[in-house]
Amino acid sequence: QIWCPNNTRGWMEYYTIAGLDIQNSEAKLTTETFLLDSASTIYVSPTNLYLTSQGWSSETTITKIGITEGAITFKANGTVPGYVLNQFSMDEYNGYFRVATTDQNWRTGSSGNNVYVLNENLETVGKLEKLAPGEEIYSARFMGERCYLVTFKKVDPLFAIDLSDPENPTVLGKLKIPGYSDYLHPYDENTLIGIGKETVEAAEGDFAWYQGVKVSLFDVTDVANPRELAKIEIGSRGTDSPALYDHHAFLFSRARNLLVIPILEASIDENDFSGEVPANFYGEYTYQGAYVFSISREGIELRGTITHIDDENMDLLKSGYWFDSEYSVERSLYIEENLYTISQGMIKINNLETLTELAAINLGE
Repeated sequence: QIWCPNNTRGWMEYYTIAGLDIQNSEAKLTTETFLLDSASTIYVSPTNLYLTSQGWSSETTITKIGITEGAITFKANGTVPGYVLNQFSMDEYNGYFRVATTDQNWRTGSSGNNVYVLNENLETVGKLEKLAPGEEIYSARFMGERCYLVTFKKVDPLFAIDLSDPENPTVLGKLKIPGYSDYLHPYDENTLIGIGKETVEAAEGDFAWYQGVKVSLFDVTDVANPRELAKIEIGSRGTDSPALYDHHAFLFSRARNLLVIPILEASIDENDFSGEVPANFYGEYTYQGAYVFSISREGIELRGTITHIDDENMDLLKSGYWFDSEYSVERSLYIEENLYTISQGMIKINNLETLTELAAINLGE
C-alpha cells in the first residue's frame, strides 16, 4: 500500500518511514511508503512528522504523518503561501501546527513574511501576513505561545509574536539593530541567543555589507520592547561559522555559562589603509577552531580558542590558498569537566575550565 495525496505537483518521490519499539527486543519493524512531492524540510514532534515541499508558485505543501508508538499513518495535507526556511520555522503546540514563511514574488522581486496557524487537519485558522515587506526570514524560533522572527535586508528586525490565541496571531514588539541572526536559541524563557553576522549599511543602494560573525543576547522580558543585552563580533568580513547554517555545530550550557561554536576567522590589518576600511573589503583567513565563550545575562566574553590545525597548515590558511582541511573543527561537546572538539581528522580533549589540552587523538593515523 502506497499513500499519495491528491494535490501533488508532479515532481514526486517515494518516502518510506519505519517505526520500531526499541524497548521491546521482539518488536517488528513497521513501515509505510508515501508518494509525495519532493520534500525540502522535515519537522518532527513527539507524535507527528511533517514534510514540506515548495513549488514554482511561492507556496508550500505540508504533509502530516502520525508516528505514535511506532504506528505510521497519513493524517493530513495542506498548503500555505511562501517558502519555509528550515525546521525551526515550524512547530507543533497544543494540537496546532505553526509555520513561518517568506512569500517571494519572483517576477517583481518583492517579498513579505508570514506566520500561519493550522489545525489538526492542516487547515489555516489564524494568520499574520506581510511582515517586513521587502525583507526575508533569516531565522525563526517558536517558544510556547510566542514566535520570534529575524528578517533582514539592511537592518535586523527581531519580531516577537503572540500566538496565545491561535486564530489571531499578533506582533507584540520588535527591535531593529545592525546585523542579523541566522540561528536563534533560547537562553531562558525571556532571553534569546542569536548567531549571525554584523553588518554595515551601504553608502549607496538599499542593502548592507555583512561583516564578522556576531553572537548576541536578546532580552524579551518586556516583550513590547525587546533589547539587545550584549554582543560580541569575531573577525572581519569573510569570517564564517558552520553554526550559522547547522545547529549541530552549536554547543550551549546555561548551567555552565558555556557557548562553543567553530569559526573560520578572517581579519583585516587596518594599518594597510590610510583611511577607513571599506565595508565591502574581505579580510584574510587567520585562524580556524572552536571559540569558547562565557555567556550569561551579564554579558558575553571570549574565553579562548582551540584548533586542530598544525603550524604548517595554519600558515597555508594564512597564505590565502586555504582548503577545506580535515582538521577544521566542526563539533564540540562536554563530558563532566572535559571539553571535546571534533574535526574529520582529530578529537581533542581540553579541560573545560582552563582549556588546557589533555589529549588528542589523530583519526588519520
